[in-house]
Amino acid sequence: MTRESAPNLVRATAVGAPSARSPFVRLRELLADTPPGQSPISLAVGEPQHPIPAFVGPVISAHVAEFGRYPMNRGLDEFGEAVGKWLDRRYRLPRRVDPASEVLVLNGTREGLFLAGIAARNYVAPRAGKLGEKPAVLIPNPFYAAYAAGAIAADCEPVYLPATAATGFLPDLDALGEDLLARTVAFYLASPSNPQGAVAERAYLDKLTALARRFGFLVLSDECYCEIYSDRAPSGMLEAAGADFHNVVVFHSLSKRSSLPGLRVGFAAGDRKFLASYLELRNVAAPQVPTPLQHAAIAAYSDEKHVEDNRRLYREKFDLADQIIGDRYNYRRPAGGFFLWLDVSAHGGSEVVTQRLWREAGLRVVPGRYLAREQADGTNPGAAYIRVAMVQDKEITAEALHRLVAVLD
Repeated sequence: MTRESAPNLVRATAVGAPSARSPFVRLRELLADTPPGQSPISLAVGEPQHPIPAFVGPVISAHVAEFGRYPMNRGLDEFGEAVGKWLDRRYRLPRRVDPASEVLVLNGTREGLFLAGIAARNYVAPRAGKLGEKPAVLIPNPFYAAYAAGAIAADCEPVYLPATAATGFLPDLDALGEDLLARTVAFYLASPSNPQGAVAERAYLDKLTALARRFGFLVLSDECYCEIYSDRAPSGMLEAAGADFHNVVVFHSLSKRSSLPGLRVGFAAGDRKFLASYLELRNVAAPQVPTPLQHAAIAAYSDEKHVEDNRRLYREKFDLADQIIGDRYNYRRPAGGFFLWLDVSAHGGSEVVTQRLWREAGLRVVPGRYLAREQADGTNPGAAYIRVAMVQDKEITAEALHRLVAVLD
């Protein structure tokens, strides 16, 4: 048995074509016929509920006339400059990012991550693997649904890499065989990870970068939760990419950093040759970002006070989780992100507990099974867990956590 065919690696061909259905559609179906037992509290969608920064409205108003013009897909020069300065402040980069060639504005990161899979196939596949082999896209399992959708749309084989407690909730890079890596066009990584909140250390990022350069694939690094952490700011993939940033592209968003999920502004930065190819696809296939919203994003990336306030609110809610949940459900305070990843295997597993919390407590959470794919041995790395989004205010969060414990205890 080769390492590629080992049972801990999930190949789509081993388990059938993966479903591209939204976990939230599946959740609605699961709870559709069940009335809530108490006044509903949603802890399902990772939609920040903190107040939006006060400067957003005035900035958009000042540029409202620009809604009357089509924006360029590459973004405003001023946007690229603001992103470059922020990246230089936030990370220990080997050099400053070039705003003109190494930054692209995105309409949020979901569409950016999805289209990046297609662009990676076009950019890398001609030199990946042996003649006739299907290109592969490597995806952590559990994962954000846009990764798999991008791989499927690119006509690549999604290979789901278990990210469990045994592997520190990140894919085990040492478990990847050379045959698989040789036909890989992209490796999606999330750090901090969604849903587990794991943070990849710099040594992990260095190892992944070395693999990407050795085998010629792209690392598509989802860093949308990078500004929400308990103690130490997570490292970023560009820090490990060397002065040329080859084979590495990072994706960032204001949804979590600035509590602006409805603004739909993010960016991609990194490998300039790939970004030039990516822009060609985006010019014909991607939604442009309205320039008034880009101006709001420029203001957001130029201000740290609202980010510090936002981070403090999350810390206070995790303090509540420490007190209310304690050592139940194998709870651990995540290194980053704003999710609880609770082991409810002793209470019937993810779907049973999700139904029970809704039926008895009016709590809406996401079954971990819906955020992952079955492995080759038939197990699902999310089946034992529920994901709880800590996005409500402190009072509602405290009420929700007390209800959760009361039901399960």
